[in-house]
Amino acid sequence: MISHLTAIALGLAIDRIVGDPPNWPHPVRWIGSGIRKLTKRWNHGANAFRNGFLLLGAVALSVFLIVYSFVALAYSVNIFAGIAVEALLIASGLAQKSLKDAALDVYRPLADKNMMLAREKLSWIVGRDTEGLDESEITRGVVETVSENTSDGVTAPLFWAFLLGAPGLWLYKSVNTLDSMVGYRNEEFERFGYASAKADDVLNFIPSRLTGFLILVMTKNRRSLTVRQRFVEWLRDAPKHPSPNSGWLEAATAVQLGIQLGGLNRYRGVESHRARMGTPVFLLEAVHINEAIGHMQTVTLGFFILFAIGGILLGIA
Repeated sequence: MISHLTAIALGLAIDRIVGDPPNWPHPVRWIGSGIRKLTKRWNHGANAFRNGFLLLGAVALSVFLIVYSFVALAYSVNIFAGIAVEALLIASGLAQKSLKDAALDVYRPLADKNMMLAREKLSWIVGRDTEGLDESEITRGVVETVSENTSDGVTAPLFWAFLLGAPGLWLYKSVNTLDSMVGYRNEEFERFGYASAKADDVLNFIPSRLTGFLILVMTKNRRSLTVRQRFVEWLRDAPKHPSPNSGWLEAATAVQLGIQLGGLNRYRGVESHRARMGTPVFLLEAVHINEAIGHMQTVTLGFFILFAIGGILLGIA
């Protein structure tokens, strides 16, 4: 248990300091390549729905067994080799620094009132149209992205790492990658991607709600609401989101910052209305991007401490 917690702590530290160097090979790219090949082969005909389950099983099981083999081999050499290999595998599956850097890439030109560059940088991290967005809407796009991905990219992988080690983290990452590639409700993927989308919802169910809870209790509330008032608004707004999990993050962020998230988005010119979450006490401004990043960092630390204490107590027991 101690070696496992040490590997997670080191992985967190490596990810926060180093992140994902752009020119280094990354496992997600290899997983994505495999998904693309299997999708071309299996996503057709009357068996597309069944083949979607085969895709999920083949990718998730393969990734889990490969990572498990690497970790087991490393620990068979000695405990230090095992910790080092597991830490590197965990670090490569987390997104603290990359998420922070992506958000700051939008924040810097936005703070300098360079709206054209801010819109361009925002388009790199969101799917919505960014042309013509003002400071408030650009900020909303970044805050929603950071909030949602605090779970998807950091605490959910950590959750599965605590339960199953690096193999568990990469099991989760494989399913999350599947969802991002085939989990769409459109003509091409609605049947084939059904299994991947539902699996991602299941694996994120507990981490998303626990992360939202930690946002509410560990970060500063800008409206000086009591804990009870925070939870009332959170429970009111979180289910409004079309995603079964994302709303628990975005609603918690909105409550704590005293802002309103959701509203009108456009995707290739097509309007999409998202339910509004939070009470708009403050107008969305660039500074809220930094506060959302602070939430991510605070909650990540709290998530680790919470599970580390639990792991140590379990080990003692």
